[in-house]
Amino acid sequence: MSNTSTFDQVKELRKLTGAGFKDCNIAIKDSNGNIEKAIEILRVKGISKASKKMTRDAKEGVIIIENSEDFKSILEVNCETDFVAKNDEFISFVKEISKLNSINKSNVDELKNAKMQNGLTIDENLVNFISKIGEKITIGRSRYFDSVKTSNYSYIHGTIKDNLGKLGVIVSLEVKNKSETINEFGKKLAMHIAASNPLSIDSNSIDNEIIKKEESLISEELKSTGKPDEIIKKIALGKINKFKEESSLLTQQWVMDPKQKVRDVIKELNIPDLKIKDFYRIKIGE
Repeated sequence: MSNTSTFDQVKELRKLTGAGFKDCNIAIKDSNGNIEKAIEILRVKGISKASKKMTRDAKEGVIIIENSEDFKSILEVNCETDFVAKNDEFISFVKEISKLNSINKSNVDELKNAKMQNGLTIDENLVNFISKIGEKITIGRSRYFDSVKTSNYSYIHGTIKDNLGKLGVIVSLEVKNKSETINEFGKKLAMHIAASNPLSIDSNSIDNEIIKKEESLISEELKSTGKPDEIIKKIALGKINKFKEESSLLTQQWVMDPKQKVRDVIKELNIPDLKIKDFYRIKIGE
């Protein structure tokens, strides 16, 4: 095989796989110039490299939201550094995954096996991309809201590009008739959720394990005060009730006007059957 033909094949292999010149050159030689076999060799090497990288932490990344009249979907894709999170190739990769995530309605198993434009599954492309950029990449949290009998709204904070950022919210409102008033409230509510990080819509919906953990922390805190047990119980009850109030969306102070609570704002709108159905908030690093 001439040096010219080898070089051309290495260039072709790099174009097809995105792998480095050295790895492509070795793969071409090991495959005796067979491009298909060379791709397989690189994939095997890539899997080996990727598996080592998967033990590392991936606490950076992006949140991406897909907006449509029929649905809202939100997806987190993690990497190791902010440098990669802002890389155009990474962003293009995330955008394609996000569109497939909305098609698969945030079903993680179906998403990982979904075919991308190059004919490979997302899982296969993740392995190749990890090998190429040298960082751990993982698909994180996601959620999908359809628009059947609901109005859905979204907000991206810390926008990197288009509909990508470091913090994202989607929120779903149950309402019979849509209007500009509802649209304005929905957008502001998404912003409120981004800023206030509620745990649930109301206090009854807060995870019991979270309540138990908070009660335990409060109890430990109050033991060192030396106060009588009955006083400690009253203080603890007050603290846990305050925690529930501040962690529940409906009883949080409205970010746009802290003198009001979210439920007061809804009441003032005076729109029959208006109800917060669901919300989902993702912040990179949390």
